[in-house]
Amino acid sequence: MRGFLLRCVLLWAMLQRSKTQSAVPATALNCCEGDVLLLLDSSGSVANREFSSLLHFATILLRPFSLGRGHVRVGLLQVGTNPNLEFGLDVHNNQESLEKALQSVSQLQGDTNTKAALRVAQGLLTETDENMPKVLLWLTDGVEPGDVGGAMTELKAQGVSVLAVSTVHGNYQVLQRAVTPPLESHLYSVDIDDIDIITEDLREAIIKIIRAERLRVVDLTSHSAVLQWRPVLKVDSGYYEISYNSLGKAGPETKRTLSGNSSWVELTNLQPDTTYTAALHPESNQRLFNTLSVNFTTHVLGLTVVSVSDSGSRQIRVSWGPLQPAGVQRYTVEYGAFPSGEVLTVTLPSQQNSTLLTGLQPGTQYLVTVSALHRNGKERAMSVRACTQEAALPALSDLHLIPVEHQEVQVAWQANQEGLKGYWLSWESQTPQTYTSKPSISSLYLPASSRSTRLKHLAPRSRVCVSPVYSSGRGEGLCCTAERHTDSLS
Repeated sequence: MRGFLLRCVLLWAMLQRSKTQSAVPATALNCCEGDVLLLLDSSGSVANREFSSLLHFATILLRPFSLGRGHVRVGLLQVGTNPNLEFGLDVHNNQESLEKALQSVSQLQGDTNTKAALRVAQGLLTETDENMPKVLLWLTDGVEPGDVGGAMTELKAQGVSVLAVSTVHGNYQVLQRAVTPPLESHLYSVDIDDIDIITEDLREAIIKIIRAERLRVVDLTSHSAVLQWRPVLKVDSGYYEISYNSLGKAGPETKRTLSGNSSWVELTNLQPDTTYTAALHPESNQRLFNTLSVNFTTHVLGLTVVSVSDSGSRQIRVSWGPLQPAGVQRYTVEYGAFPSGEVLTVTLPSQQNSTLLTGLQPGTQYLVTVSALHRNGKERAMSVRACTQEAALPALSDLHLIPVEHQEVQVAWQANQEGLKGYWLSWESQTPQTYTSKPSISSLYLPASSRSTRLKHLAPRSRVCVSPVYSSGRGEGLCCTAERHTDSLS
């Protein structure tokens, strides 16, 4: 009975341990930004089972982190006779991809040439953004790592934090000199079978190094600013207080309180072209947090509207606002046929907010850009597209109806010949068989060479119309009425 109870207790402990390992601390998901390079001992002194356990440990250790640029970048460099870069820092952007890569790593065997691998590591970690926190995590059995002191010292001098995990057999003094203080959280010597017990402590040590404790301006206008930060609180663990005021100008400090799950705030009603300082204070009764701060300068108040009006076939009026004579030196209007026409420029004084652009081509789209040169040297611009109207087509210049016979008339006309394609005629006709019915509308198209034609069977008081036809449409026509007087037309 006692043996049965003991087995139950052991089973419960194993289940609890498994549950602890699979839990993902939510606070680490979006907490950090930096580079973590795994320096993995893959030499022949590491047993196969030990090598697999180190890879599994690395998988669990890194699982909570968001990966990729702007988050945590992870690379893997193997130590053997010759170093092998299994994957670089920019390869994996999600946990599924990283875990699959770690599961497929093959052991190199061979000698433990850690010094050569550190030269590769130095190149990888120093070629990235120097302001980005960097971690070298050395996973080793610690057996004869070689002369690593000089390379480790250079890495640390370049801002790289060195952490190490040794599976008991290692030379503790060599490891002690290699890692970055504090030793109690950056150096671990543990039996491979119990390596999971250091997971949380080591992860917390990494988070402290790469935690993105900064307040960033992610959007800025002349009257507003959006600030963003990595969350360090939860809804029920505290709140944030944001305070801000303008630098160099007398005025009260503005304060706002935000919930613990906030990660951004928009500051509004700011003054244009003004430098502000903002501070974010995470308040919690569980621990103390650093105050984050940032300075920013709002944009110069630029143009907010550009419009077009009075559009004709050869002109467009352009207007803009708001008018800022005190802050603007001059306005420049650039315009040209879109997409590749000649660009023309008009320079205007700061008191003017519109101009008439003339000499344009009919039926053409123009790109118009209005730029405001401010007195502080900054320039703001806005662009619009505008279309001129189609040019009015020439109208028929003359039309005559000459009576010929009963119900017949000779029609003569004159028109502008440039671009002319032909003429369109229409009239009311009526034959002897249809005298008692309503007259019908007849029409006829004639070529551009025609100047006259004879029409028969005109209805009494028939209206005869002639319109010139051009490639882009009909021009304005003329109409005359045929009058019947004692069997004749006039």
